[in-house]
Amino acid sequence: MVELSEVVSAPVGDVFEALETRLAGAPDLEVYRDRGIVACQGGWWYRGEYEVAGEPGGGARVTHRVYNVAEWFRWGVPLANRLFIGFRQATADGFAKFVRGLG
Repeated sequence: MVELSEVVSAPVGDVFEALETRLAGAPDLEVYRDRGIVACQGGWWYRGEYEVAGEPGGGARVTHRVYNVAEWFRWGVPLANRLFIGFRQATADGFAKFVRGLG
């Protein structure tokens, strides 16, 4: 549904550790260190995955992907999110602020 990406000026391992710590209280937290992914699921439709990967020249790229995992009323999720004026911008702004705290 949404994919956002930002570069953090810090080593990949440090960024991944900070990300895992920040999300420690999230519901249904899953950590895949070998793939550089931290994921959490909430509510009936939301799954958020954060991927941390190295950047050429140093630093780490954090990519956030939001998936619709609804088992029922699946078609309504994208429609509802489009109806919320500013949804995409608010998501992008929140992600940028979140990522700044990782580096």
